Amino acid sequence: MKTISQKIRILLIFCLVLINVSCDQISKTVVRNTIAKDQKIEVLKDNFILTKVENSGAAYSLGADLAPSSKILLLQILPVLVLLFLLRLIIIKTNYSKETILGFTFIIGGGIGNLYDRIVHGSVTDFMIMDLGIIKTEIFNMADVSIMLGSFIILITSLITKKDTFFT
Repeated sequence: MKTISQKIRILLIFCLVLINVSCDQISKTVVRNTIAKDQKIEVLKDNFILTKVENSGAAYSLGADLAPSSKILLLQILPVLVLLFLLRLIIIKTNYSKETILGFTFIIGGGIGNLYDRIVHGSVTDFMIMDLGIIKTEIFNMADVSIMLGSFIILITSLITKKDTFFT
């Protein structure tokens, strides 16, 4: 039988994943309901722009032109398997640092957010563009922010601790 602390740990992992998915889905719902397709709203001049683009592929529209069966396999089934693997990994392995678990929950939550869009809407809603001079982005959404932030947390954690965060 699992101890209370193990149950709380698992509950916290699911809560963090759910928070990431929720932030992503709420923001996309607001955008879908308030911004017209290809409308551009300058929030901070041309440094931060809101717009709405439906992406039927992966990042940079990769795979948008694939055959429907290939698209389902590569953009839905494979991501489900990877996300389930990562979730199982952080639930079963208890020797990860809190920072590593946090990073993985962000990646999983962001992945679920975009995957949900692909399955339910047939495309992923992207809506933010940033241009801060040296940093210029392509269009992205909150799920992408979660994935990048989670990756950054894991990278920094592994560099600071100088150990293999993923396979230890």
